[in-house]
Amino acid sequence: MEQSPGRVLVVVPTYNERDNLPMITARLREAVPEAHLLVADDASPDGTGQVADDLAAADPHIHVLHRPRKEGLGAAYIAGFRWGLAEGFDVLVEMDADGSHRPEELPKLLHVLADGADLVIGSRWVPGGKVVNWPWSREFLSRGANLYTRMSLGVPVRDATAGFRAYRAATLRKIGLDDVESQGYCFQVDLTLRTLRHGLRVSEVPITFVERTAGSSKMSRTVIAEALWRVTVWGVTGLPGRLRRPR
Repeated sequence: MEQSPGRVLVVVPTYNERDNLPMITARLREAVPEAHLLVADDASPDGTGQVADDLAAADPHIHVLHRPRKEGLGAAYIAGFRWGLAEGFDVLVEMDADGSHRPEELPKLLHVLADGADLVIGSRWVPGGKVVNWPWSREFLSRGANLYTRMSLGVPVRDATAGFRAYRAATLRKIGLDDVESQGYCFQVDLTLRTLRHGLRVSEVPITFVERTAGSSKMSRTVIAEALWRVTVWGVTGLPGRLRRPR
């Protein structure tokens, strides 16, 4: 019998995702029926919050966290993590609402977590990983950002910017969330780096990333600029040299 990583909460931040949310919710509930889902909605003007409430009313495994305004991906995830930790979940999962992260691949991440990893990343850039329906410019940007991250920070992770990942609750408690201010791609790099600094085990499993078919991407020049600036600062200040277990 396969070992279970414990009670699982999938945190899905939303902003104007009313068309995607029912589809991704149904797929998740089928792929991992025992998992719970928390929709962290940033006051979407398109009514996503109401759609989430309707789904939650029909399914006790679905929960909704209404946030007062749009504050960014990192802030939404941290709010969701704190909710999940307070509710006693053992595993906290990050997953997009737009279908780019396939719920059917979540069991692979949970299997590796149950096998001893502290953070499991669904990676596009390890052997077996791939992207679907991306223009060459988008792939070049992502590969380049991850190469820059590895070179600047010395982290042994191929896809540090990936947003499909599973954390042990103990990992999030250990690395601390109170002073995390980064957003977007940089939020993912930040938490990866914190996990490594604490001497915890980070594993990558290959996934297929599928470009959204409905709604609009939340990526912007601001998100990219923040990631570039923060990674550069971390590299220049010598943070990689402190990738060791704190005393």
